[in-house]
Amino acid sequence: MNIKAKFPKDFLWGASSSAFQIEGGWNEDGKGMSVADFNSFKRSNIQADSKVASDFYHHYKEDITLMKELGMKVYRFSFSWARIIPDGDGEVNEKGLQFYHDVVDELLKNNIVPFVTLYHFDLPYKLVEKYNGWESRETVYAFERYAKICFESFKDKVKYWQPHNEQNLMMRVDERMNIYTDDTEKADKMRFQMDYHMCLAHSLAVNACHEIIKDGKIGAAVSSTMTYPKTNKPSDVWAAKMNDNFKSDYMLYMHCFGEYPGYYMNFLKERRIKLKMEENDTKVLKNSKMDFLAVNYYRTLCAEYYPCENEDEIGEREIGSNEVDFHQKGYFKLLKNENLVASEYGAQIDPTGLRLLLNEYNERYGLPIIITENGLGAHDILENGKVHDDYRIDYIREHIKACALAIRDGVKLFGYSPWSVIDLLSSHQGFKKRYGFVYVDRDDFNLKELKRIKKDSYFWYQNVISSNGEKL
Repeated sequence: MNIKAKFPKDFLWGASSSAFQIEGGWNEDGKGMSVADFNSFKRSNIQADSKVASDFYHHYKEDITLMKELGMKVYRFSFSWARIIPDGDGEVNEKGLQFYHDVVDELLKNNIVPFVTLYHFDLPYKLVEKYNGWESRETVYAFERYAKICFESFKDKVKYWQPHNEQNLMMRVDERMNIYTDDTEKADKMRFQMDYHMCLAHSLAVNACHEIIKDGKIGAAVSSTMTYPKTNKPSDVWAAKMNDNFKSDYMLYMHCFGEYPGYYMNFLKERRIKLKMEENDTKVLKNSKMDFLAVNYYRTLCAEYYPCENEDEIGEREIGSNEVDFHQKGYFKLLKNENLVASEYGAQIDPTGLRLLLNEYNERYGLPIIITENGLGAHDILENGKVHDDYRIDYIREHIKACALAIRDGVKLFGYSPWSVIDLLSSHQGFKKRYGFVYVDRDDFNLKELKRIKKDSYFWYQNVISSNGEKL
């Protein structure tokens, strides 16, 4: 589709990362172990872990110089909760806090807006040992305290915040939530209670941000889902919609309106799951008003109706092609979309789906939107000191076009911050799967010199930013 891209003059072009995937220095200067560290160490014999990652901890000035040269207006990244409060709810580690002040100061010195996520998959592991993490309300209050510490410390430096990254995706991955049981009923009771506690913590953080930071802006970052029906049968159309509802929309509804939607509460009733809520929770949830939505978008899905043989089977979850894309008996079963091509790692590429999604969120919630993740994971090859990643350029170009179309449709899109600024640790593919505009010269078991090498996509994106999206 041909279009002359038109973006606002103050549009925030940028790129993203997360602490455990980029920083390294996993136990330096007082940092505690996180759940993400614990899980990565379990795979240390087959791939890279978080001990060094991309070593941003020691290369942050060099990497921010690369960001400035790229032309980035915003850098979306995360603080490590365990670096700031090693055991999650105890003493503040001043060296950890100072590291993030150094990073934020360096960004501001280079005219790059810091856009901070407080929690990106890396719960302090001590909270798992104390409370089994998010199963306990104690972790809710520990997160509120951590958020307030960050808001107070950075209130004069950081305007944009996100409480959690992709809570709705985290809930689908048992390892990330410390759910280790073969009893499906027990696992799901734990999962839904954890999910509720995280929603409550999210609202407490939103309210605290508005209380502490003058002109502070805070919003949810969701793993966004757009599902097409296999056919035009009404049952398939319903199934596709229910997949979106159960993967992402129920959480957006909670974040925006302070309560779960009816279909979600009905599902919990079907599963005989009763959430533990306290009297004051409703007030906290209802008072929480976000300033924007953050969209993480990589692909679309396809679904058909999945009947169950009897009522007792309703709600049983079956793992699909991966642990994220589960099937739900009585609701939906996911299928390959024959009309789309997929990346080498199986994600079906669909720029038009991004335009549809942005329009849907704009119409439903009416909030400004920023894209905080969008990118192509690939097995990049370094040859003669260069990385020719035309496939990544093609992917991002088409998604930027979709953004331009969405803006033309009336979507209040104010930024695009794709994943990722430099190569970083993939949770399940180590350094085999790369997303960055900058190549980090290391592999899973050889750190080499960790040299930073600009890919072809770096120079292309540099032109996109300098032309405010006109040179695609």
